[in-house]
Amino acid sequence: MRQEYGRSLLEVIGVLAIAGVMSASAISIYNVIKNNQERKIASMQIEQIAKDVKILMKIKGDYTGLSLDYLIDAGALKTKKAPIGDSDWSVEPLSDTSTFSINLTGLSEGECQYFATAKYSWASKVIINDIETNINTNCFSTDTNKISFIVE
Repeated sequence: MRQEYGRSLLEVIGVLAIAGVMSASAISIYNVIKNNQERKIASMQIEQIAKDVKILMKIKGDYTGLSLDYLIDAGALKTKKAPIGDSDWSVEPLSDTSTFSINLTGLSEGECQYFATAKYSWASKVIINDIETNINTNCFSTDTNKISFIVE
């Protein structure tokens, strides 16, 4: 009787299939963790922007003249790059000038839902796609969501 060494082609394919499934799972888990981390970092950056604006504008007594350019000139922001979403974001006073808003645009549905469901002690309101809400997130399934954090 002759003794065989090595593995059959079927065994090799089975091992490769298992390795492929495990790799795909690891990559998807990595992407979820990465997205959550990016959102947490953006949330902390937005909170820091709100605190910096309050400190910076406290001397004036209101938020007249507040803009991204003003914050960059004052040293509160380094660049006009948005913490998350697209580059069309803003920090601006509201009509009463005793409050201001931080407006993020171009958010994905997941990003929108993340920011909509979190509780913020530094923001008095969160407006999602121009609708103030506490229960329903009103997030679109496209990357066109807009969130405004109203800060007093």
